[in-house]
Amino acid sequence: MVRVQKIPTLKQTYTGYAAKLMLEDGTVFDGTGFGYPSGIAGEVVFNTGMVGYTETLTDPSYRGQILCLTYPLVGNYGVPSYDIKDEYGLPKFFESDRIQVKGLIIHDLSDIASHWSCIKTLDQWLYEEKMPGIYNIDTRELTKKLRKHGVMMGAIVVSEKAINESLLKKMLASAKYEGLNFMPEVSTKGAQEYGDKGKDCVVVLDTGVKYSIIRNIMRTGYRVVRLPWNATYEQTMSYNPKGVVISNGPGDPKVCTNTIKTASKLINMSTPTLGICLGNQILALAGGANTYKLRFGHRGQNKPCVNLRNNQVYVTSQNHGYGIDPKSLDKTGFKVWFSNADDNTVEGFEHKSKPIIAVQFHPEASPGPYDCMFVFDRFREIIANGMRDETDPEEAAQLQSVKKTTTKPLKKFVINKKNRREKDRQEMKQ
Repeated sequence: MVRVQKIPTLKQTYTGYAAKLMLEDGTVFDGTGFGYPSGIAGEVVFNTGMVGYTETLTDPSYRGQILCLTYPLVGNYGVPSYDIKDEYGLPKFFESDRIQVKGLIIHDLSDIASHWSCIKTLDQWLYEEKMPGIYNIDTRELTKKLRKHGVMMGAIVVSEKAINESLLKKMLASAKYEGLNFMPEVSTKGAQEYGDKGKDCVVVLDTGVKYSIIRNIMRTGYRVVRLPWNATYEQTMSYNPKGVVISNGPGDPKVCTNTIKTASKLINMSTPTLGICLGNQILALAGGANTYKLRFGHRGQNKPCVNLRNNQVYVTSQNHGYGIDPKSLDKTGFKVWFSNADDNTVEGFEHKSKPIIAVQFHPEASPGPYDCMFVFDRFREIIANGMRDETDPEEAAQLQSVKKTTTKPLKKFVINKKNRREKDRQEMKQ
């Protein structure tokens, strides 16, 4: 006899509080509080993804930020257990060991949570980790404001009593995100090893690494040694790694001076290196390029990027607020590998002769589409065979697939997107 497990149905518990969100321009959103009654301030950003809030909230790249989820209904599938592990012994549904955002903003919190894996509701999870949340606010209006004016500092207060707005103003007056170094908060304190010690090693410089990055390095056949963000080149190479990965993470890449110094040595010594997200920016700075802050960043699971090696568009998962100045790459030895089809920002680069590649998006996804998992496989090929000018076999196969439908529609798509953006800019000026 087959016995089917009953799917749990859990109800909200830590909700119904008074709550306010105030932005640095003075805009106030009144809503309903959930999670842990408290007050926090941080940079307010938005993510357009429809699913994956457990992965999103535990992404270390959100450190220091208040996150607004644009998808209106959140919390309906609850929160699973950290004890559910994958084949590598890593938590299957989380990207770190804790919630990383400072606060959460959503439109509608589901009254109940029901899923075979859920053991608690979203409001209970936030309460246990002492994080405030606010719902019943117009997240569409908030997102439109952030898109128009750029990300802003904001403050949230969740309370069992009436809230005095002077408290939020006081919190905003001392709030800061720019120039802060979040590395001591998100990086490992010492070396950690994952996988079979009999396998070749890849070192991860942990500037806020997600578990899924470690998972995908192990998937390609390596064990992982995770080192602190400020590990020196000599400390990194003492493990005799086949390659080095510089991970994702929060904040301005220019504050990661120790990592930039190590990355510069990796470039000079032609060590096989892969940069992801913040690691992409760090490698660019180490090679002599420059970075800048985007107006409202790229955060979502449907960001189109063009692979300039085969002219194919991939749907990517992204979470970053800084980008690389494309003109600054001219004298670095790097060339653009991926370009964003929405705004033409640099989404990846590769060295012209050295075994060094980097991507701004998240090839590991989690959450999001798995279209770009091949980045890890290409890194494995680079470790084994070095850089090659010709398109690698997987990209060649993808190129043939694209050619069957012709590449002209892809180019037309990108050109039309550019023309529409220019038209929107002109309308905004008027």
